[in-house]
Amino acid sequence: MRPVLALLLPLLLALAVACGGGGDSKRGDDGDGTLSTATITLIDGAGNRTELTVELARTAAERSRGLMFRESLAEERGMLFVPGGETRTGFWMKDTKIPLSIAFIASDGTILETQDMEPLSQQLHRPAQPYRYALEVNQGWFERHGLGPGDRVEIPADAKGE
Repeated sequence: MRPVLALLLPLLLALAVACGGGGDSKRGDDGDGTLSTATITLIDGAGNRTELTVELARTAAERSRGLMFRESLAEERGMLFVPGGETRTGFWMKDTKIPLSIAFIASDGTILETQDMEPLSQQLHRPAQPYRYALEVNQGWFERHGLGPGDRVEIPADAKGE
């Protein structure tokens, strides 16, 4: 029995660490509690500013999971996808239960395009041009705040992954 325990103990420890056993002071208890958060500011053409707290999806695994399996998203919350460089990668809503809107954002913070996405759809959403960041929020959030293409997003340097 002892040799089995000796083999299982390191495995269990590794599993606990992989499942989020470490502590990061920037991690919040928003969403599923495992992603770092930041406050970004969106600015419309008239200069009106709206703050939004976002979870940061920086790694391939975080970006792949996105908001899948969530039951809801608070109104002034979202998820910022930080792919590490310009991309043309598309988004779909497989296993995502919340109707969302997405903004594709250029490296200078300009919103290039917004699209609405339906829950559980496998339709691929991608903009007409490469983007640097993508921001998912509750469906209609951009419209309710008077935001769209040409408006700007201020992203703190530590959230950009630079």
